[in-house]
Amino acid sequence: MPRSRFLSYASNVNGHNSHNNNNNDDISNVNARPTNTMNHTNTMTLPMLSKPASTRNNITAFLGEFVGTFLFLFFSFAGTQIAVNSGPAQLESGTDIAVPNTQNLMFIALVFGLSLMANVWAFYRVTGGLFNPSVTLALFLVGGLSAVRSVIVVVAQLLAGMAAAGVVSALFPGPMDVETTLGGGANVAQGLFIEMFLTAELVFVVIMVAAEKHKSTYLAPVAIGMAFFLAELVGVYFTGGSLNFARSLGPAVVNRSFPSYFWIYFLGPILGSLLASGFYALLKYLRWKECNPGQDVDDEEKLKFDTARVQEKERYGSVADGHATPRETVTPPNGAASPGGTTVADSPTAPRT
Repeated sequence: MPRSRFLSYASNVNGHNSHNNNNNDDISNVNARPTNTMNHTNTMTLPMLSKPASTRNNITAFLGEFVGTFLFLFFSFAGTQIAVNSGPAQLESGTDIAVPNTQNLMFIALVFGLSLMANVWAFYRVTGGLFNPSVTLALFLVGGLSAVRSVIVVVAQLLAGMAAAGVVSALFPGPMDVETTLGGGANVAQGLFIEMFLTAELVFVVIMVAAEKHKSTYLAPVAIGMAFFLAELVGVYFTGGSLNFARSLGPAVVNRSFPSYFWIYFLGPILGSLLASGFYALLKYLRWKECNPGQDVDDEEKLKFDTARVQEKERYGSVADGHATPRETVTPPNGAASPGGTTVADSPTAPRT
Protein backbone atom coordinates (compact mmCIF):
# COMPACT_ATOMS: atom_id res chain seq x y z
CA MET A 1 0.00 0.00 0.00
CA PRO A 2 1.65 3.29 -1.00
CA ARG A 3 2.11 5.67 1.89
CA SER A 4 -0.15 8.23 0.28
CA ARG A 5 -2.96 5.69 0.12
CA PHE A 6 -2.47 4.79 3.78
CA LEU A 7 -2.54 8.40 4.85
CA SER A 8 -5.73 8.87 2.88
CA TYR A 9 -7.24 5.82 4.58
CA ALA A 10 -6.14 6.98 8.02
CA SER A 11 -7.66 10.36 7.30
CA ASN A 12 -10.96 8.71 6.46
CA VAL A 13 -10.80 6.71 9.69
CA ASN A 14 -10.18 9.87 11.67
CA GLY A 15 -13.18 11.44 10.01
CA HIS A 16 -15.57 8.61 10.93
CA ASN A 17 -18.92 9.92 12.18
CA SER A 18 -18.06 13.33 10.79
CA HIS A 19 -21.30 14.80 12.07
CA ASN A 20 -19.32 15.51 15.23
CA ASN A 21 -16.55 17.95 14.46
CA ASN A 22 -14.47 16.80 17.38
CA ASN A 23 -14.01 13.14 16.41
CA ASN A 24 -10.73 13.87 14.66
CA ASP A 25 -9.25 15.12 17.92
CA ASP A 26 -10.68 12.20 19.88
CA ILE A 27 -9.37 9.53 17.51
CA SER A 28 -6.00 11.10 17.02
CA ASN A 29 -5.59 11.24 20.79
CA VAL A 30 -5.74 7.44 21.07
CA ASN A 31 -2.05 7.13 20.31
CA ALA A 32 -1.06 10.76 19.99
CA ARG A 33 2.44 11.86 20.85
CA PRO A 34 2.75 14.28 23.78
CA THR A 35 4.16 17.03 21.60
CA ASN A 36 0.98 17.18 19.55
CA THR A 37 -1.66 16.62 22.20
CA MET A 38 -2.21 20.26 23.07
CA ASN A 39 -2.21 21.64 19.55
CA HIS A 40 -5.99 21.71 19.25
CA THR A 41 -6.51 23.15 22.73
CA ASN A 42 -4.25 26.16 22.52
CA THR A 43 -7.26 28.34 21.78
CA MET A 44 -10.66 27.38 23.13
CA THR A 45 -13.28 29.55 21.53
CA LEU A 46 -17.02 29.07 21.77
CA PRO A 47 -18.72 28.59 18.39
CA MET A 48 -20.52 31.92 18.61
CA LEU A 49 -17.14 33.66 18.54
CA SER A 50 -16.21 32.12 15.20
CA LYS A 51 -18.27 34.90 13.65
CA PRO A 52 -17.26 38.56 13.63
CA ALA A 53 -18.33 40.55 16.70
CA SER A 54 -20.70 42.65 14.64
CA THR A 55 -23.39 44.86 16.12
CA ARG A 56 -26.03 42.39 14.96
CA ASN A 57 -24.29 39.47 16.70
CA ASN A 58 -23.85 41.47 19.89
CA ILE A 59 -27.54 42.41 19.87
CA THR A 60 -28.42 38.74 19.36
CA ALA A 61 -26.19 37.76 22.27
CA PHE A 62 -27.78 40.41 24.49
CA LEU A 63 -31.34 39.43 23.62
CA GLY A 64 -30.63 35.70 23.89
CA GLU A 65 -29.02 36.02 27.31
CA PHE A 66 -31.71 38.40 28.56
CA VAL A 67 -34.61 36.18 27.51
CA GLY A 68 -32.87 32.96 28.53
CA THR A 69 -31.89 34.28 31.95
CA PHE A 70 -35.36 35.74 32.45
CA LEU A 71 -37.07 32.42 31.69
CA PHE A 72 -34.63 30.46 33.85
CA LEU A 73 -35.15 32.73 36.87
CA PHE A 74 -38.86 33.28 36.30
CA PHE A 75 -39.68 29.59 36.66
CA SER A 76 -37.13 29.19 39.45
CA PHE A 77 -38.59 32.09 41.46
CA ALA A 78 -42.15 30.94 40.84
CA GLY A 79 -41.37 27.43 42.04
CA THR A 80 -39.57 28.76 45.10
CA GLN A 81 -42.56 30.97 45.89
CA ILE A 82 -44.79 27.92 45.93
CA ALA A 83 -42.43 26.01 48.22
CA VAL A 84 -41.94 28.76 50.81
CA ASN A 85 -45.67 29.51 50.96
CA SER A 86 -46.64 25.88 51.51
CA GLY A 87 -46.47 26.25 55.27
CA PRO A 88 -44.71 28.08 58.12
CA ALA A 89 -41.19 27.02 58.98
CA GLN A 90 -40.73 25.02 62.17
CA LEU A 91 -37.99 26.16 64.55
CA GLU A 92 -35.64 23.99 66.53
CA SER A 93 -36.52 23.87 70.21
CA GLY A 94 -35.14 26.87 72.05
CA THR A 95 -33.54 28.44 68.95
CA ASP A 96 -34.50 30.62 66.03
CA ILE A 97 -33.00 28.15 63.52
CA ALA A 98 -35.53 26.64 61.15
CA VAL A 99 -35.71 22.86 60.95
CA PRO A 100 -34.81 21.71 57.41
CA ASN A 101 -37.93 20.92 55.42
CA THR A 102 -36.39 18.39 53.06
CA GLN A 103 -39.47 18.24 50.87
CA ASN A 104 -39.38 21.97 50.26
CA LEU A 105 -35.61 21.94 49.79
CA MET A 106 -35.93 19.13 47.24
CA PHE A 107 -38.69 21.01 45.42
CA ILE A 108 -36.67 24.24 45.23
CA ALA A 109 -33.51 22.46 44.10
CA LEU A 110 -35.44 20.52 41.50
CA VAL A 111 -37.21 23.54 40.04
CA PHE A 112 -33.92 25.46 39.76
CA GLY A 113 -32.12 22.51 38.18
CA LEU A 114 -34.88 21.71 35.69
CA SER A 115 -35.38 25.36 34.77
CA LEU A 116 -31.67 25.78 34.08
CA MET A 117 -31.46 22.56 32.08
CA ALA A 118 -34.48 23.34 29.90
CA ASN A 119 -33.48 26.91 29.12
CA VAL A 120 -29.79 26.15 28.55
CA TRP A 121 -30.88 23.46 26.09
CA ALA A 122 -33.08 25.98 24.31
CA PHE A 123 -30.49 28.77 24.15
CA TYR A 124 -27.07 27.11 23.98
CA ARG A 125 -27.11 27.27 20.19
CA VAL A 126 -28.00 30.96 20.33
CA THR A 127 -25.70 32.43 22.97
CA GLY A 128 -24.17 29.45 24.78
CA GLY A 129 -26.85 29.53 27.49
CA LEU A 130 -24.70 31.14 30.20
CA PHE A 131 -27.36 32.88 32.37
CA ASN A 132 -24.81 33.54 35.13
CA PRO A 133 -22.11 36.22 35.51
CA SER A 134 -19.85 33.69 37.23
CA VAL A 135 -20.03 31.32 34.27
CA THR A 136 -19.45 34.23 31.92
CA LEU A 137 -16.35 35.26 33.89
CA ALA A 138 -14.97 31.72 33.78
CA LEU A 139 -15.42 31.41 30.04
CA PHE A 140 -13.69 34.75 29.57
CA LEU A 141 -10.78 33.60 31.73
CA VAL A 142 -10.30 30.32 29.85
CA GLY A 143 -10.50 32.02 26.47
CA GLY A 144 -14.05 31.17 25.49
CA LEU A 145 -15.45 34.71 25.37
CA SER A 146 -14.12 38.10 24.39
CA ALA A 147 -14.11 40.97 26.88
CA VAL A 148 -16.72 42.96 24.96
CA ARG A 149 -19.08 40.00 24.59
CA SER A 150 -18.63 39.14 28.27
CA VAL A 151 -19.65 42.63 29.39
CA ILE A 152 -22.69 42.62 27.09
CA VAL A 153 -23.79 39.23 28.38
CA VAL A 154 -23.35 40.13 32.07
CA VAL A 155 -25.43 43.30 31.68
CA ALA A 156 -28.20 41.27 30.05
CA GLN A 157 -28.10 38.71 32.85
CA LEU A 158 -28.35 41.30 35.63
CA LEU A 159 -31.24 43.10 33.96
CA ALA A 160 -33.01 39.80 33.35
CA GLY A 161 -32.69 38.85 37.02
CA MET A 162 -34.41 42.06 38.10
CA ALA A 163 -37.08 41.68 35.42
CA ALA A 164 -37.86 38.10 36.42
CA ALA A 165 -38.15 39.03 40.09
CA GLY A 166 -40.45 41.95 39.24
CA VAL A 167 -42.76 39.84 37.10
CA VAL A 168 -42.98 37.07 39.72
CA SER A 169 -43.74 39.65 42.39
CA ALA A 170 -46.54 41.11 40.28
CA LEU A 171 -48.06 37.85 39.05
CA PHE A 172 -48.17 35.67 42.16
CA PRO A 173 -50.12 36.53 45.31
CA GLY A 174 -48.43 37.21 48.58
CA PRO A 175 -45.05 38.73 49.33
CA MET A 176 -42.18 37.50 47.17
CA ASP A 177 -40.00 35.45 49.48
CA VAL A 178 -37.29 34.19 47.15
CA GLU A 179 -34.34 36.21 48.42
CA THR A 180 -31.03 34.57 49.23
CA THR A 181 -30.35 34.83 52.96
CA LEU A 182 -28.21 32.96 55.46
CA GLY A 183 -29.93 30.21 57.40
CA GLY A 184 -29.33 26.97 59.26
CA GLY A 185 -27.03 28.74 61.68
CA ALA A 186 -24.44 29.57 59.02
CA ASN A 187 -22.32 32.64 59.69
CA VAL A 188 -21.02 35.08 57.08
CA ALA A 189 -17.67 33.35 56.57
CA GLN A 190 -19.34 29.97 56.18
CA GLY A 191 -21.85 31.43 53.74
CA LEU A 192 -19.06 32.97 51.66
CA PHE A 193 -17.16 29.71 51.28
CA ILE A 194 -20.30 27.66 50.72
CA GLU A 195 -21.15 29.93 47.81
CA MET A 196 -17.58 29.72 46.54
CA PHE A 197 -17.33 25.94 46.48
CA LEU A 198 -20.84 25.38 45.10
CA THR A 199 -20.17 27.87 42.31
CA ALA A 200 -16.83 26.20 41.56
CA GLU A 201 -18.62 22.88 41.07
CA LEU A 202 -21.12 24.38 38.65
CA VAL A 203 -18.54 26.38 36.69
CA PHE A 204 -16.13 23.45 36.34
CA VAL A 205 -18.91 21.25 34.99
CA VAL A 206 -19.81 23.96 32.46
CA ILE A 207 -16.19 24.22 31.30
CA MET A 208 -15.65 20.49 30.93
CA VAL A 209 -18.94 19.49 29.31
CA ALA A 210 -19.78 22.60 27.28
CA ALA A 211 -16.64 24.62 26.57
CA GLU A 212 -14.41 21.56 26.05
CA LYS A 213 -16.04 20.03 22.99
CA HIS A 214 -16.56 16.27 22.83
CA LYS A 215 -19.04 13.73 21.51
CA SER A 216 -21.60 14.30 24.26
CA THR A 217 -21.46 18.09 24.20
CA TYR A 218 -25.05 18.12 22.95
CA LEU A 219 -26.01 16.64 26.34
CA ALA A 220 -24.19 19.39 28.26
CA PRO A 221 -27.48 21.01 29.41
CA VAL A 222 -28.36 17.81 31.27
CA ALA A 223 -25.04 17.73 33.12
CA ILE A 224 -25.25 21.45 33.89
CA GLY A 225 -28.80 21.12 35.22
CA MET A 226 -27.79 18.15 37.37
CA ALA A 227 -24.77 20.02 38.76
CA PHE A 228 -26.98 22.98 39.67
CA PHE A 229 -29.59 20.67 41.21
CA LEU A 230 -26.88 19.08 43.36
CA ALA A 231 -25.50 22.46 44.43
CA GLU A 232 -28.98 23.71 45.34
CA LEU A 233 -29.65 20.62 47.45
CA VAL A 234 -26.67 21.58 49.58
CA GLY A 235 -26.86 25.36 49.45
CA VAL A 236 -30.51 26.38 49.71
CA TYR A 237 -30.79 25.66 53.44
CA PHE A 238 -27.63 27.56 54.42
CA THR A 239 -27.31 30.44 51.93
CA GLY A 240 -30.35 30.29 49.68
CA GLY A 241 -28.21 28.65 46.98
CA SER A 242 -27.35 31.66 44.87
CA LEU A 243 -24.24 30.71 42.82
CA ASN A 244 -25.33 33.57 40.59
CA PHE A 245 -25.26 37.27 41.43
CA ALA A 246 -28.10 37.95 38.97
CA ARG A 247 -30.27 35.48 40.92
CA SER A 248 -29.59 37.33 44.22
CA LEU A 249 -29.68 40.88 42.87
CA GLY A 250 -33.14 40.67 41.27
CA PRO A 251 -35.21 39.84 44.38
CA ALA A 252 -33.09 42.19 46.52
CA VAL A 253 -33.83 45.12 44.20
CA VAL A 254 -37.55 44.34 43.91
CA ASN A 255 -37.97 43.91 47.67
CA ARG A 256 -35.51 46.72 48.45
CA SER A 257 -33.81 44.43 50.92
CA PHE A 258 -30.02 44.27 51.14
CA PRO A 259 -28.76 42.54 54.30
CA SER A 260 -25.35 43.56 55.62
CA TYR A 261 -23.80 40.34 54.32
CA PHE A 262 -25.27 40.68 50.82
CA TRP A 263 -21.75 41.09 49.45
CA ILE A 264 -21.09 37.35 49.88
CA TYR A 265 -23.46 36.67 46.97
CA PHE A 266 -21.23 38.81 44.79
CA LEU A 267 -17.81 37.76 46.04
CA GLY A 268 -18.52 34.08 46.70
CA PRO A 269 -19.51 33.19 43.12
CA ILE A 270 -16.58 35.21 41.75
CA LEU A 271 -14.14 33.28 43.96
CA GLY A 272 -15.78 30.02 42.85
CA SER A 273 -15.39 31.02 39.21
CA LEU A 274 -11.71 31.84 39.77
CA LEU A 275 -11.18 28.54 41.58
CA ALA A 276 -12.74 26.46 38.80
CA SER A 277 -10.93 28.39 36.07
CA GLY A 278 -7.62 28.05 37.88
CA PHE A 279 -8.04 24.31 38.31
CA TYR A 280 -8.92 23.95 34.63
CA ALA A 281 -5.82 25.96 33.70
CA LEU A 282 -3.72 23.62 35.84
CA LEU A 283 -5.20 20.54 34.16
CA LYS A 284 -4.54 22.07 30.77
CA TYR A 285 -0.94 22.87 31.71
CA LEU A 286 -0.49 19.24 32.80
CA ARG A 287 -1.93 18.05 29.44
CA TRP A 288 -4.84 16.24 31.02
CA LYS A 289 -5.91 14.65 27.75
CA GLU A 290 -2.78 12.50 27.80
CA CYS A 291 -3.70 10.98 31.15
CA ASN A 292 -6.75 9.05 29.94
CA PRO A 293 -6.98 9.43 26.14
CA GLY A 294 -9.54 8.06 23.75
CA GLN A 295 -12.60 8.30 25.99
CA ASP A 296 -14.73 9.64 23.15
CA VAL A 297 -13.66 6.92 20.69
CA ASP A 298 -16.06 4.03 20.29
CA ASP A 299 -14.93 0.44 19.70
CA GLU A 300 -15.52 0.54 15.95
CA GLU A 301 -13.48 3.69 15.47
CA LYS A 302 -10.65 2.45 17.67
CA LEU A 303 -10.55 -0.89 15.84
CA LYS A 304 -10.30 0.78 12.44
CA PHE A 305 -7.63 3.19 13.61
CA ASP A 306 -5.57 0.48 15.31
CA THR A 307 -5.86 -1.75 12.24
CA ALA A 308 -4.58 1.07 10.06
CA ARG A 309 -1.63 1.63 12.38
CA VAL A 310 -0.76 -2.09 12.40
CA GLN A 311 -0.88 -2.21 8.60
CA GLU A 312 1.30 0.85 8.40
CA LYS A 313 3.85 -0.57 10.85
CA GLU A 314 4.01 -3.87 8.99
CA ARG A 315 4.51 -2.15 5.69
CA TYR A 316 6.63 0.84 6.60
CA GLY A 317 7.93 0.29 10.11
CA SER A 318 7.78 2.97 12.75
CA VAL A 319 6.49 6.35 11.58
CA ALA A 320 6.98 8.16 14.86
CA ASP A 321 9.51 10.49 13.26
CA GLY A 322 7.27 11.19 10.28
CA HIS A 323 9.97 9.99 7.80
CA ALA A 324 9.25 6.31 7.37
CA THR A 325 10.71 4.41 4.39
CA PRO A 326 9.22 1.18 3.02
CA ARG A 327 10.86 -1.99 4.21
CA GLU A 328 12.55 -4.16 1.64
CA THR A 329 10.61 -7.24 0.59
CA VAL A 330 11.88 -10.52 2.01
CA THR A 331 11.55 -13.66 -0.08
CA PRO A 332 11.56 -16.75 2.14
CA PRO A 333 13.58 -19.81 0.99
CA ASN A 334 12.04 -21.99 -1.75
CA GLY A 335 9.57 -19.22 -2.52
CA ALA A 336 7.40 -20.04 0.50
CA ALA A 337 5.17 -17.29 1.80
CA SER A 338 6.21 -15.76 5.09
CA PRO A 339 3.94 -16.47 8.08
CA GLY A 340 0.97 -14.16 8.22
CA GLY A 341 1.92 -12.60 4.91
CA THR A 342 4.50 -10.34 6.59
CA THR A 343 8.16 -9.79 5.86
CA VAL A 344 11.14 -9.38 8.10
CA ALA A 345 13.46 -6.93 6.50
CA ASP A 346 16.08 -7.20 9.19
CA SER A 347 16.53 -10.99 9.00
CA PRO A 348 20.27 -11.77 8.52
CA THR A 349 19.55 -15.05 6.67
CA ALA A 350 16.78 -14.00 4.33
CA PRO A 351 17.87 -13.36 0.74
CA ARG A 352 17.04 -9.86 -0.50
CA THR A 353 15.59 -9.00 -3.89
